[in-house]
Amino acid sequence: MAQNKQIVLDNRPQGEATTGNFKLVQSETPTLQDQQVLVRHHFLSLDPYMRGRMNESKSYAQPQPLGEVMIGGTVGEVVESRHPRFAPGDKVVGMGGWQEYSVVNAQEPGMLRKVDTTHVPLSHYLGAVGMPGVTAWYGLVKIINPKAGETVVVSAATGAVGSAYAALAKARGCRVVGIAGGPDKCAYAVEELGFDACIDYKVHGDLKSLSQALKQACPNGIDGYFENVGGYILDAVLLRSNAFARVAVCGMIAGYDGQPLPLANPALILVNRLKIEGFIVSEHMEVWPEALAELGQLVGSGKLRPRETVAQGIEAAPEAFLGLLKGRNFGKQLVKLI
Repeated sequence: MAQNKQIVLDNRPQGEATTGNFKLVQSETPTLQDQQVLVRHHFLSLDPYMRGRMNESKSYAQPQPLGEVMIGGTVGEVVESRHPRFAPGDKVVGMGGWQEYSVVNAQEPGMLRKVDTTHVPLSHYLGAVGMPGVTAWYGLVKIINPKAGETVVVSAATGAVGSAYAALAKARGCRVVGIAGGPDKCAYAVEELGFDACIDYKVHGDLKSLSQALKQACPNGIDGYFENVGGYILDAVLLRSNAFARVAVCGMIAGYDGQPLPLANPALILVNRLKIEGFIVSEHMEVWPEALAELGQLVGSGKLRPRETVAQGIEAAPEAFLGLLKGRNFGKQLVKLI
């Protein structure tokens, strides 16, 4: 029986999350029952939504239970199978959580999916060709629905969602402007990801300054905005939005520690007849095949070249996760487990 290191949520954050909220435990992998599959995880995905799940407050998903393995996407390899569709050696993506192994009831729809690593590296199935990529696709295609020549903006521009968003928007003939933190990230956005411009929010740290920067980067105004952050960044974008602009709300990382995020000028929603729509990508599984097909082509053709930040070992997951919340990662944040 393989020894399985796991990280559980030990206690809930009081304000900002800390490494003390997590606990490393160890257990033996159980004997498989019929229809079950044992997966050895190669990579664990760290994503901002996990911070919201750590809270006990009401949200779109159930809170992460205390004492249980932290939720999280994983890619890895089947090492043992009692299900006819999976065999040892198959590369798979699932929601195995913050642990080295998982036992999956493979007969349950959507629990485990085989992936082809011929043209797409395994780790990319947690980023550009996985949940973050599909998130970018849904917000852009189904909510913003841009026309060629329109200007679209995304915050957290060089992360897993933002980088996919840029490639998808450029493929549709848009002017694409990013908002990211630091000169290196902004240079990467323009030089490698294909953004037409990228604004450094660390230089423009208030509403007035960021609004002026957006005015320069978006001379024809903003037609679509993909929101990952909230706070003064959303306020600045709304000030520069055109009539009938569309806003896809995916995340509000500025408020994940519990503080409220009031809007500075909500009258702009009426004045500009804005469409603002929040979404959870797991509620739209019907679009995943179409989205993943396009994203796989973009990565395979080199039009989308996502960057990854990789922490080593399950023990590194809590610190890497806190770094993600502070914007210390460059591109998709992963933990390498093998």
